[in-house]
Amino acid sequence: MSRQLSGRRVILTGASGGIGRALGTGLVASGARVALAARSAEKLNALADELRKAGGDVIPVPTDITRAEDRQRLVERAVAAFGGLDILVNNAGVGSWGHFADSTEAICRTVMEVNFFGPIELTRLAVPHLTRGNEPAVVNVTSMCGRKGMPAWSEYSASKFALVGMSEAWRGEFARFGVDVITIVPGLTNSGFDKNWLRTDGRADLRFADGMTPEYLAEKILAAVRANKAELVVGSEARRLLRFNRFFPRLTNWLLARKVKKLYAK
Repeated sequence: MSRQLSGRRVILTGASGGIGRALGTGLVASGARVALAARSAEKLNALADELRKAGGDVIPVPTDITRAEDRQRLVERAVAAFGGLDILVNNAGVGSWGHFADSTEAICRTVMEVNFFGPIELTRLAVPHLTRGNEPAVVNVTSMCGRKGMPAWSEYSASKFALVGMSEAWRGEFARFGVDVITIVPGLTNSGFDKNWLRTDGRADLRFADGMTPEYLAEKILAAVRANKAELVVGSEARRLLRFNRFFPRLTNWLLARKVKKLYAK
């Protein structure tokens, strides 16, 4: 299958910065019509103005995806503006960097609401419209932590594992509607994601500056959407880790545990 993006009607969450901003720019350059969703109205409106000047057909819809009324408004506005919906990109997310034993229930619930419950409930609202769309698809931007749980990323890993699992279930379920499900599994990305973590007290040396650029990742995501790939792992670090873990899971866990013990040695 070769999916065309020109003229496609898209909802994109987490659109105001980083990966989302790069995806919005790439979608518009491909001729897609995009409903841009994020919490920051100021950043969203600025991006919408920029994309319109470049000839893009976009609407900004300030949205907190953890709020049911915001999700409903986002879908309704997108469908009203574009006359339907073809692609939903669940990209919004939040991180928490620190060990579970020192965390809180509130942080865990927030991460799950943003990274899992928000996207799946938004998808539930979108499905009736996607079933009437052109080459419809749901695109879930997850993480390599959704394929291998990582120390100090416990809540984040759990939320991304849940979204990966839901994606796999949807792939079988949505086939009867003709709706494709595409799972993106990125590695370390220099997207500014680390500026909005709920916690920042982990001890590992995370070199985001050495990660992929948002533009590179966006390019790979859009290529996966065009090619209708079921799942795409992006980034050499993610590919190496997941491949090593696949063949040597016990050794991977031992190496991770040893690293943590060294970081927290008194």
